[in-house]
Amino acid sequence: MTGEFETIRELFAPLAHPEWGRGLLDDVAVVPSRPGYDLVLTKDALVEGVHFLPDDPLDTVAQKLLRVNLSDLAAKGAEPFGYLLACGWSPRCGWSEREDFVLGLARDQATYGVMLLGGDTVSTPGPATFSATMMGWTPKDSVIGRDGARPGDRVFVTGRIGDGRLGLMAAQGRLRLDQERLDALIDHYRRPAPQWAFAPMIRELATASVDVSDGLIADAGHIATASGVGIVLDLERTPVSPAGQAWLEGRADAQDGLLQLATGGDDYEIAFTVRAEDEDRLRRLAEQIHVRVTGLGEVVAGTGLHVRHLGAPVAVETPGWTHD
Repeated sequence: MTGEFETIRELFAPLAHPEWGRGLLDDVAVVPSRPGYDLVLTKDALVEGVHFLPDDPLDTVAQKLLRVNLSDLAAKGAEPFGYLLACGWSPRCGWSEREDFVLGLARDQATYGVMLLGGDTVSTPGPATFSATMMGWTPKDSVIGRDGARPGDRVFVTGRIGDGRLGLMAAQGRLRLDQERLDALIDHYRRPAPQWAFAPMIRELATASVDVSDGLIADAGHIATASGVGIVLDLERTPVSPAGQAWLEGRADAQDGLLQLATGGDDYEIAFTVRAEDEDRLRRLAEQIHVRVTGLGEVVAGTGLHVRHLGAPVAVETPGWTHD
């Protein structure tokens, strides 16, 4: 019993929005407008063997799918409410695997307050592929883009950087650390934690913002390009977790280790810029909601991203992940 309509009726229909999703009995969802707000949409896809490992549990794959999209909305200062879903089931996705996938969706729907609005399911002989289009609201004309940074602004990032890269290495058995740290890294890789609680701070104080999915250096570079400014980052200020610090201590070249963490991607933190006069307020508000923010550098006149380590320029050949 793994047909398309059985899957929709038995597994996905209970996740649907009771009104806007139309019971998943139609080909469309109908979302009413919200006066005074803009609708913000984002879309990400996960492909087996590219974004998740073939033996990753499908409940965590479903959670990662929602969370990478939620991270995009958080970086825009948006409040999420629903999503469209597409599932390309591979031969390994039997009924129990589909149940696991839906269980992961249900958990995160409850955590983040979003509901399924519709979508599609298909079968594929190739790797399993999943895609979600996440929708959110921002007060009208308040969405924070990548193009608002100005010389004199300060550059910040939430949370810690590098655990995405290290988590993949741990899941592949390529990392030597104590088991507790390995487990935490693998969980971060499989189920990143989007900074959704920080979205109001982005909306209130950020001049430009991007979620850190491709790598801190690459994504900060996206802000520099979109804003037509230069950005200077001090590599030694990169915030790392205790596991990341333990990994760095085992390396002979600290600069190279930090560079690997800052270009690895899959962190789903938020890199953003704020006016210099707003820095103190930012730190106070972040402390109130228990979100760590770290100053990394500044916006300058000019173009491009410039990385330093202990004051010396650092050449960056590959700033982050890109698809061919």
